[in-house]
Amino acid sequence: MAAPLEFYFDFSSPYGYIAAHRIDGIAAKHGRTVDWRPMLLGAVFKVAGTQPLTEYPLKGKYSIHDFKRCAREHGIAFNMPAKFPLATQAAARGACWLKEAMPEKAVPFIKAVYAAYFVEGRDISSPGLVADVASGVGVDSGAFLQAIDSPEIKSKLREITDDAIQNRGVFGSPFTFVDGEPFWGADRLDMIDRWLERGGW
Repeated sequence: MAAPLEFYFDFSSPYGYIAAHRIDGIAAKHGRTVDWRPMLLGAVFKVAGTQPLTEYPLKGKYSIHDFKRCAREHGIAFNMPAKFPLATQAAARGACWLKEAMPEKAVPFIKAVYAAYFVEGRDISSPGLVADVASGVGVDSGAFLQAIDSPEIKSKLREITDDAIQNRGVFGSPFTFVDGEPFWGADRLDMIDRWLERGGW
């Protein structure tokens, strides 16, 4: 069986949110699955010496305009959150835990957290709120909170993030690998589709 698409994302990434709506469909079209890999962009910014797009002079206003335009292009609901960006450790740890403990709940949880932030404007930096989102997809909120506070899950997220930066060269969200070939950004999804169709070039 062909290898899954490795999809690195941060829950505070608007382009990651948009790509999250499309990546499964593209993978399925070519007989692939998706390995969803949560990570923390804050760690990337420290290494790369960068910051969120919205905080750059001139780029900030344009980036918000582009987030909305890209979402409209694909018919994806999007509302720019009043507080942006947010810390996403609780959500990312939750995704790490669910991938191992309840893999069938992981993707529904990921998409529900994204919707909570980029559609409903909820504060996904709150562990309690993220636990409520998990409960909405059938996960016990108490077990969820206990898991995301465990040393094992905290360490797992650090390992994924460190490996992404140090060994895979990941510097943004979304960042997708197709059989080792790197693609950065939601605007590369159509290229990924063509790459899979043509077998690369």
